[in-house]
Amino acid sequence: MSSLLLDVTGGIATVTLNRADVRNAFSDTVIAALTQAFTDLGARADVRAIVLAAQGTAFCAGADLNWMRRMADYTRDENLADAAKLAEMLRVIFACPKPTVARVQGDVYAGGMGLVAACDMAVSVETAGFCLSEVKLGLIPATISPYVIRAMGARAAHRYFLTAERFTAAEAHRIGFVHEVVTLEALDAKVAELTWALASASPNAVRACKQLVLDVAEREINAALIAGTVEGIADIRASDEGREGVQSFLQKRKPAWLAG
Repeated sequence: MSSLLLDVTGGIATVTLNRADVRNAFSDTVIAALTQAFTDLGARADVRAIVLAAQGTAFCAGADLNWMRRMADYTRDENLADAAKLAEMLRVIFACPKPTVARVQGDVYAGGMGLVAACDMAVSVETAGFCLSEVKLGLIPATISPYVIRAMGARAAHRYFLTAERFTAAEAHRIGFVHEVVTLEALDAKVAELTWALASASPNAVRACKQLVLDVAEREINAALIAGTVEGIADIRASDEGREGVQSFLQKRKPAWLAG
């Protein structure tokens, strides 16, 4: 049985964790598969957005127990190589040129928090629980920390990294870790609402906007940053889709990327 399920329908790709029997915990095999999937989908012209989903009652429980047993006997060099693969998977998801949406249908623990945080958007069911449980095992959430802290903020990270408390979807929403909290029955409709909005916009502009956020967020506002934003708007205005978008608006017609 494949650890991942892949589907592309109407320009929306869905990558589904398919290890419900182990609460979708990831192993080195799953990490490699996710890295390849997001690399490949990010390069496909027919893909407008990617949904990261999961089968079963849990979204992702972190590391697979068998993988953890192997890690327990690793040397430091082996641990460095192993952690580098996890770090690369998270980087590939975070930097994917396509917009990404985490569809959280159940609990999210440890490394699973990194998967959600690496996505551009996250929609959670109201019953999901969240936990950064690493300190209970004598570990730290080091590899996932750049993405999780960016998503929830440093102040919340001080609490939840250190206490390993389980918190609710409502709390995840309050601290900004997820964007929407809905019932299970409403989950697919809310995810579809976001992907429809993404697919309706200019593909080039969506890609450029994602890069804009990555370039500007938490940066000092100085002359170099301002100059970069000036170049950004000038470039997009002069692009084919930029010209088409403005002309279609002025002419009261659909832009070319929505035609047909």
